[in-house]
Amino acid sequence: MPRLFTALEVPRSVAVGLSLLKGGLPGARWIEPENYHITLRFIGDIDDRAADDLAEALERINAPAFPLSVRGLSVFGSKNPHALIACVEPHPALLTLQGDIDRLCQRLGLAPDPRRFTPHITLARLKNAKPADAGRYLMERGLVYVPDFTAARFVLMSSRDSIGGGPYAVEADYPLTRAPSGSVAPVALHMRSPV
Repeated sequence: MPRLFTALEVPRSVAVGLSLLKGGLPGARWIEPENYHITLRFIGDIDDRAADDLAEALERINAPAFPLSVRGLSVFGSKNPHALIACVEPHPALLTLQGDIDRLCQRLGLAPDPRRFTPHITLARLKNAKPADAGRYLMERGLVYVPDFTAARFVLMSSRDSIGGGPYAVEADYPLTRAPSGSVAPVALHMRSPV
């Protein structure tokens, strides 16, 4: 059975920029750029009926599209680094969307995700990486310049049973509504009646 999670996709222009950071970190197993994503809620292995119920329930999420920015690099596990990540700025709409999905999953009886939500893109899994090597890598490459992008949909993804890092497949997608550009309130026009 596939392992499920909800996520935001990373556009190709951003993925290509992030892929240029590959190399120079001993113990890193680099994720392929086509597998970059921002996990919103890990769901795990569930049966087909629960997966269908989840896919249908996610259609009820109503959230706006929002901008996203990648701001630097970091690692998970300071004493024992286990993942190199690109940090994603926690836009309020991102946090609201993640919270809505998390509450929906709990209402469906899915086990809560014990990890605190930290928006990020995993670039590499680290095995036996030394903290000093990770620190040196972050000092040398910690500044990241990739284009900002808009989250226009979120997806339900599956991963094959593997060590992590893909391959991933989109099982369903859910559009985020577009806010009117400029967000200017409409002006009422008042016509004078002829005298």
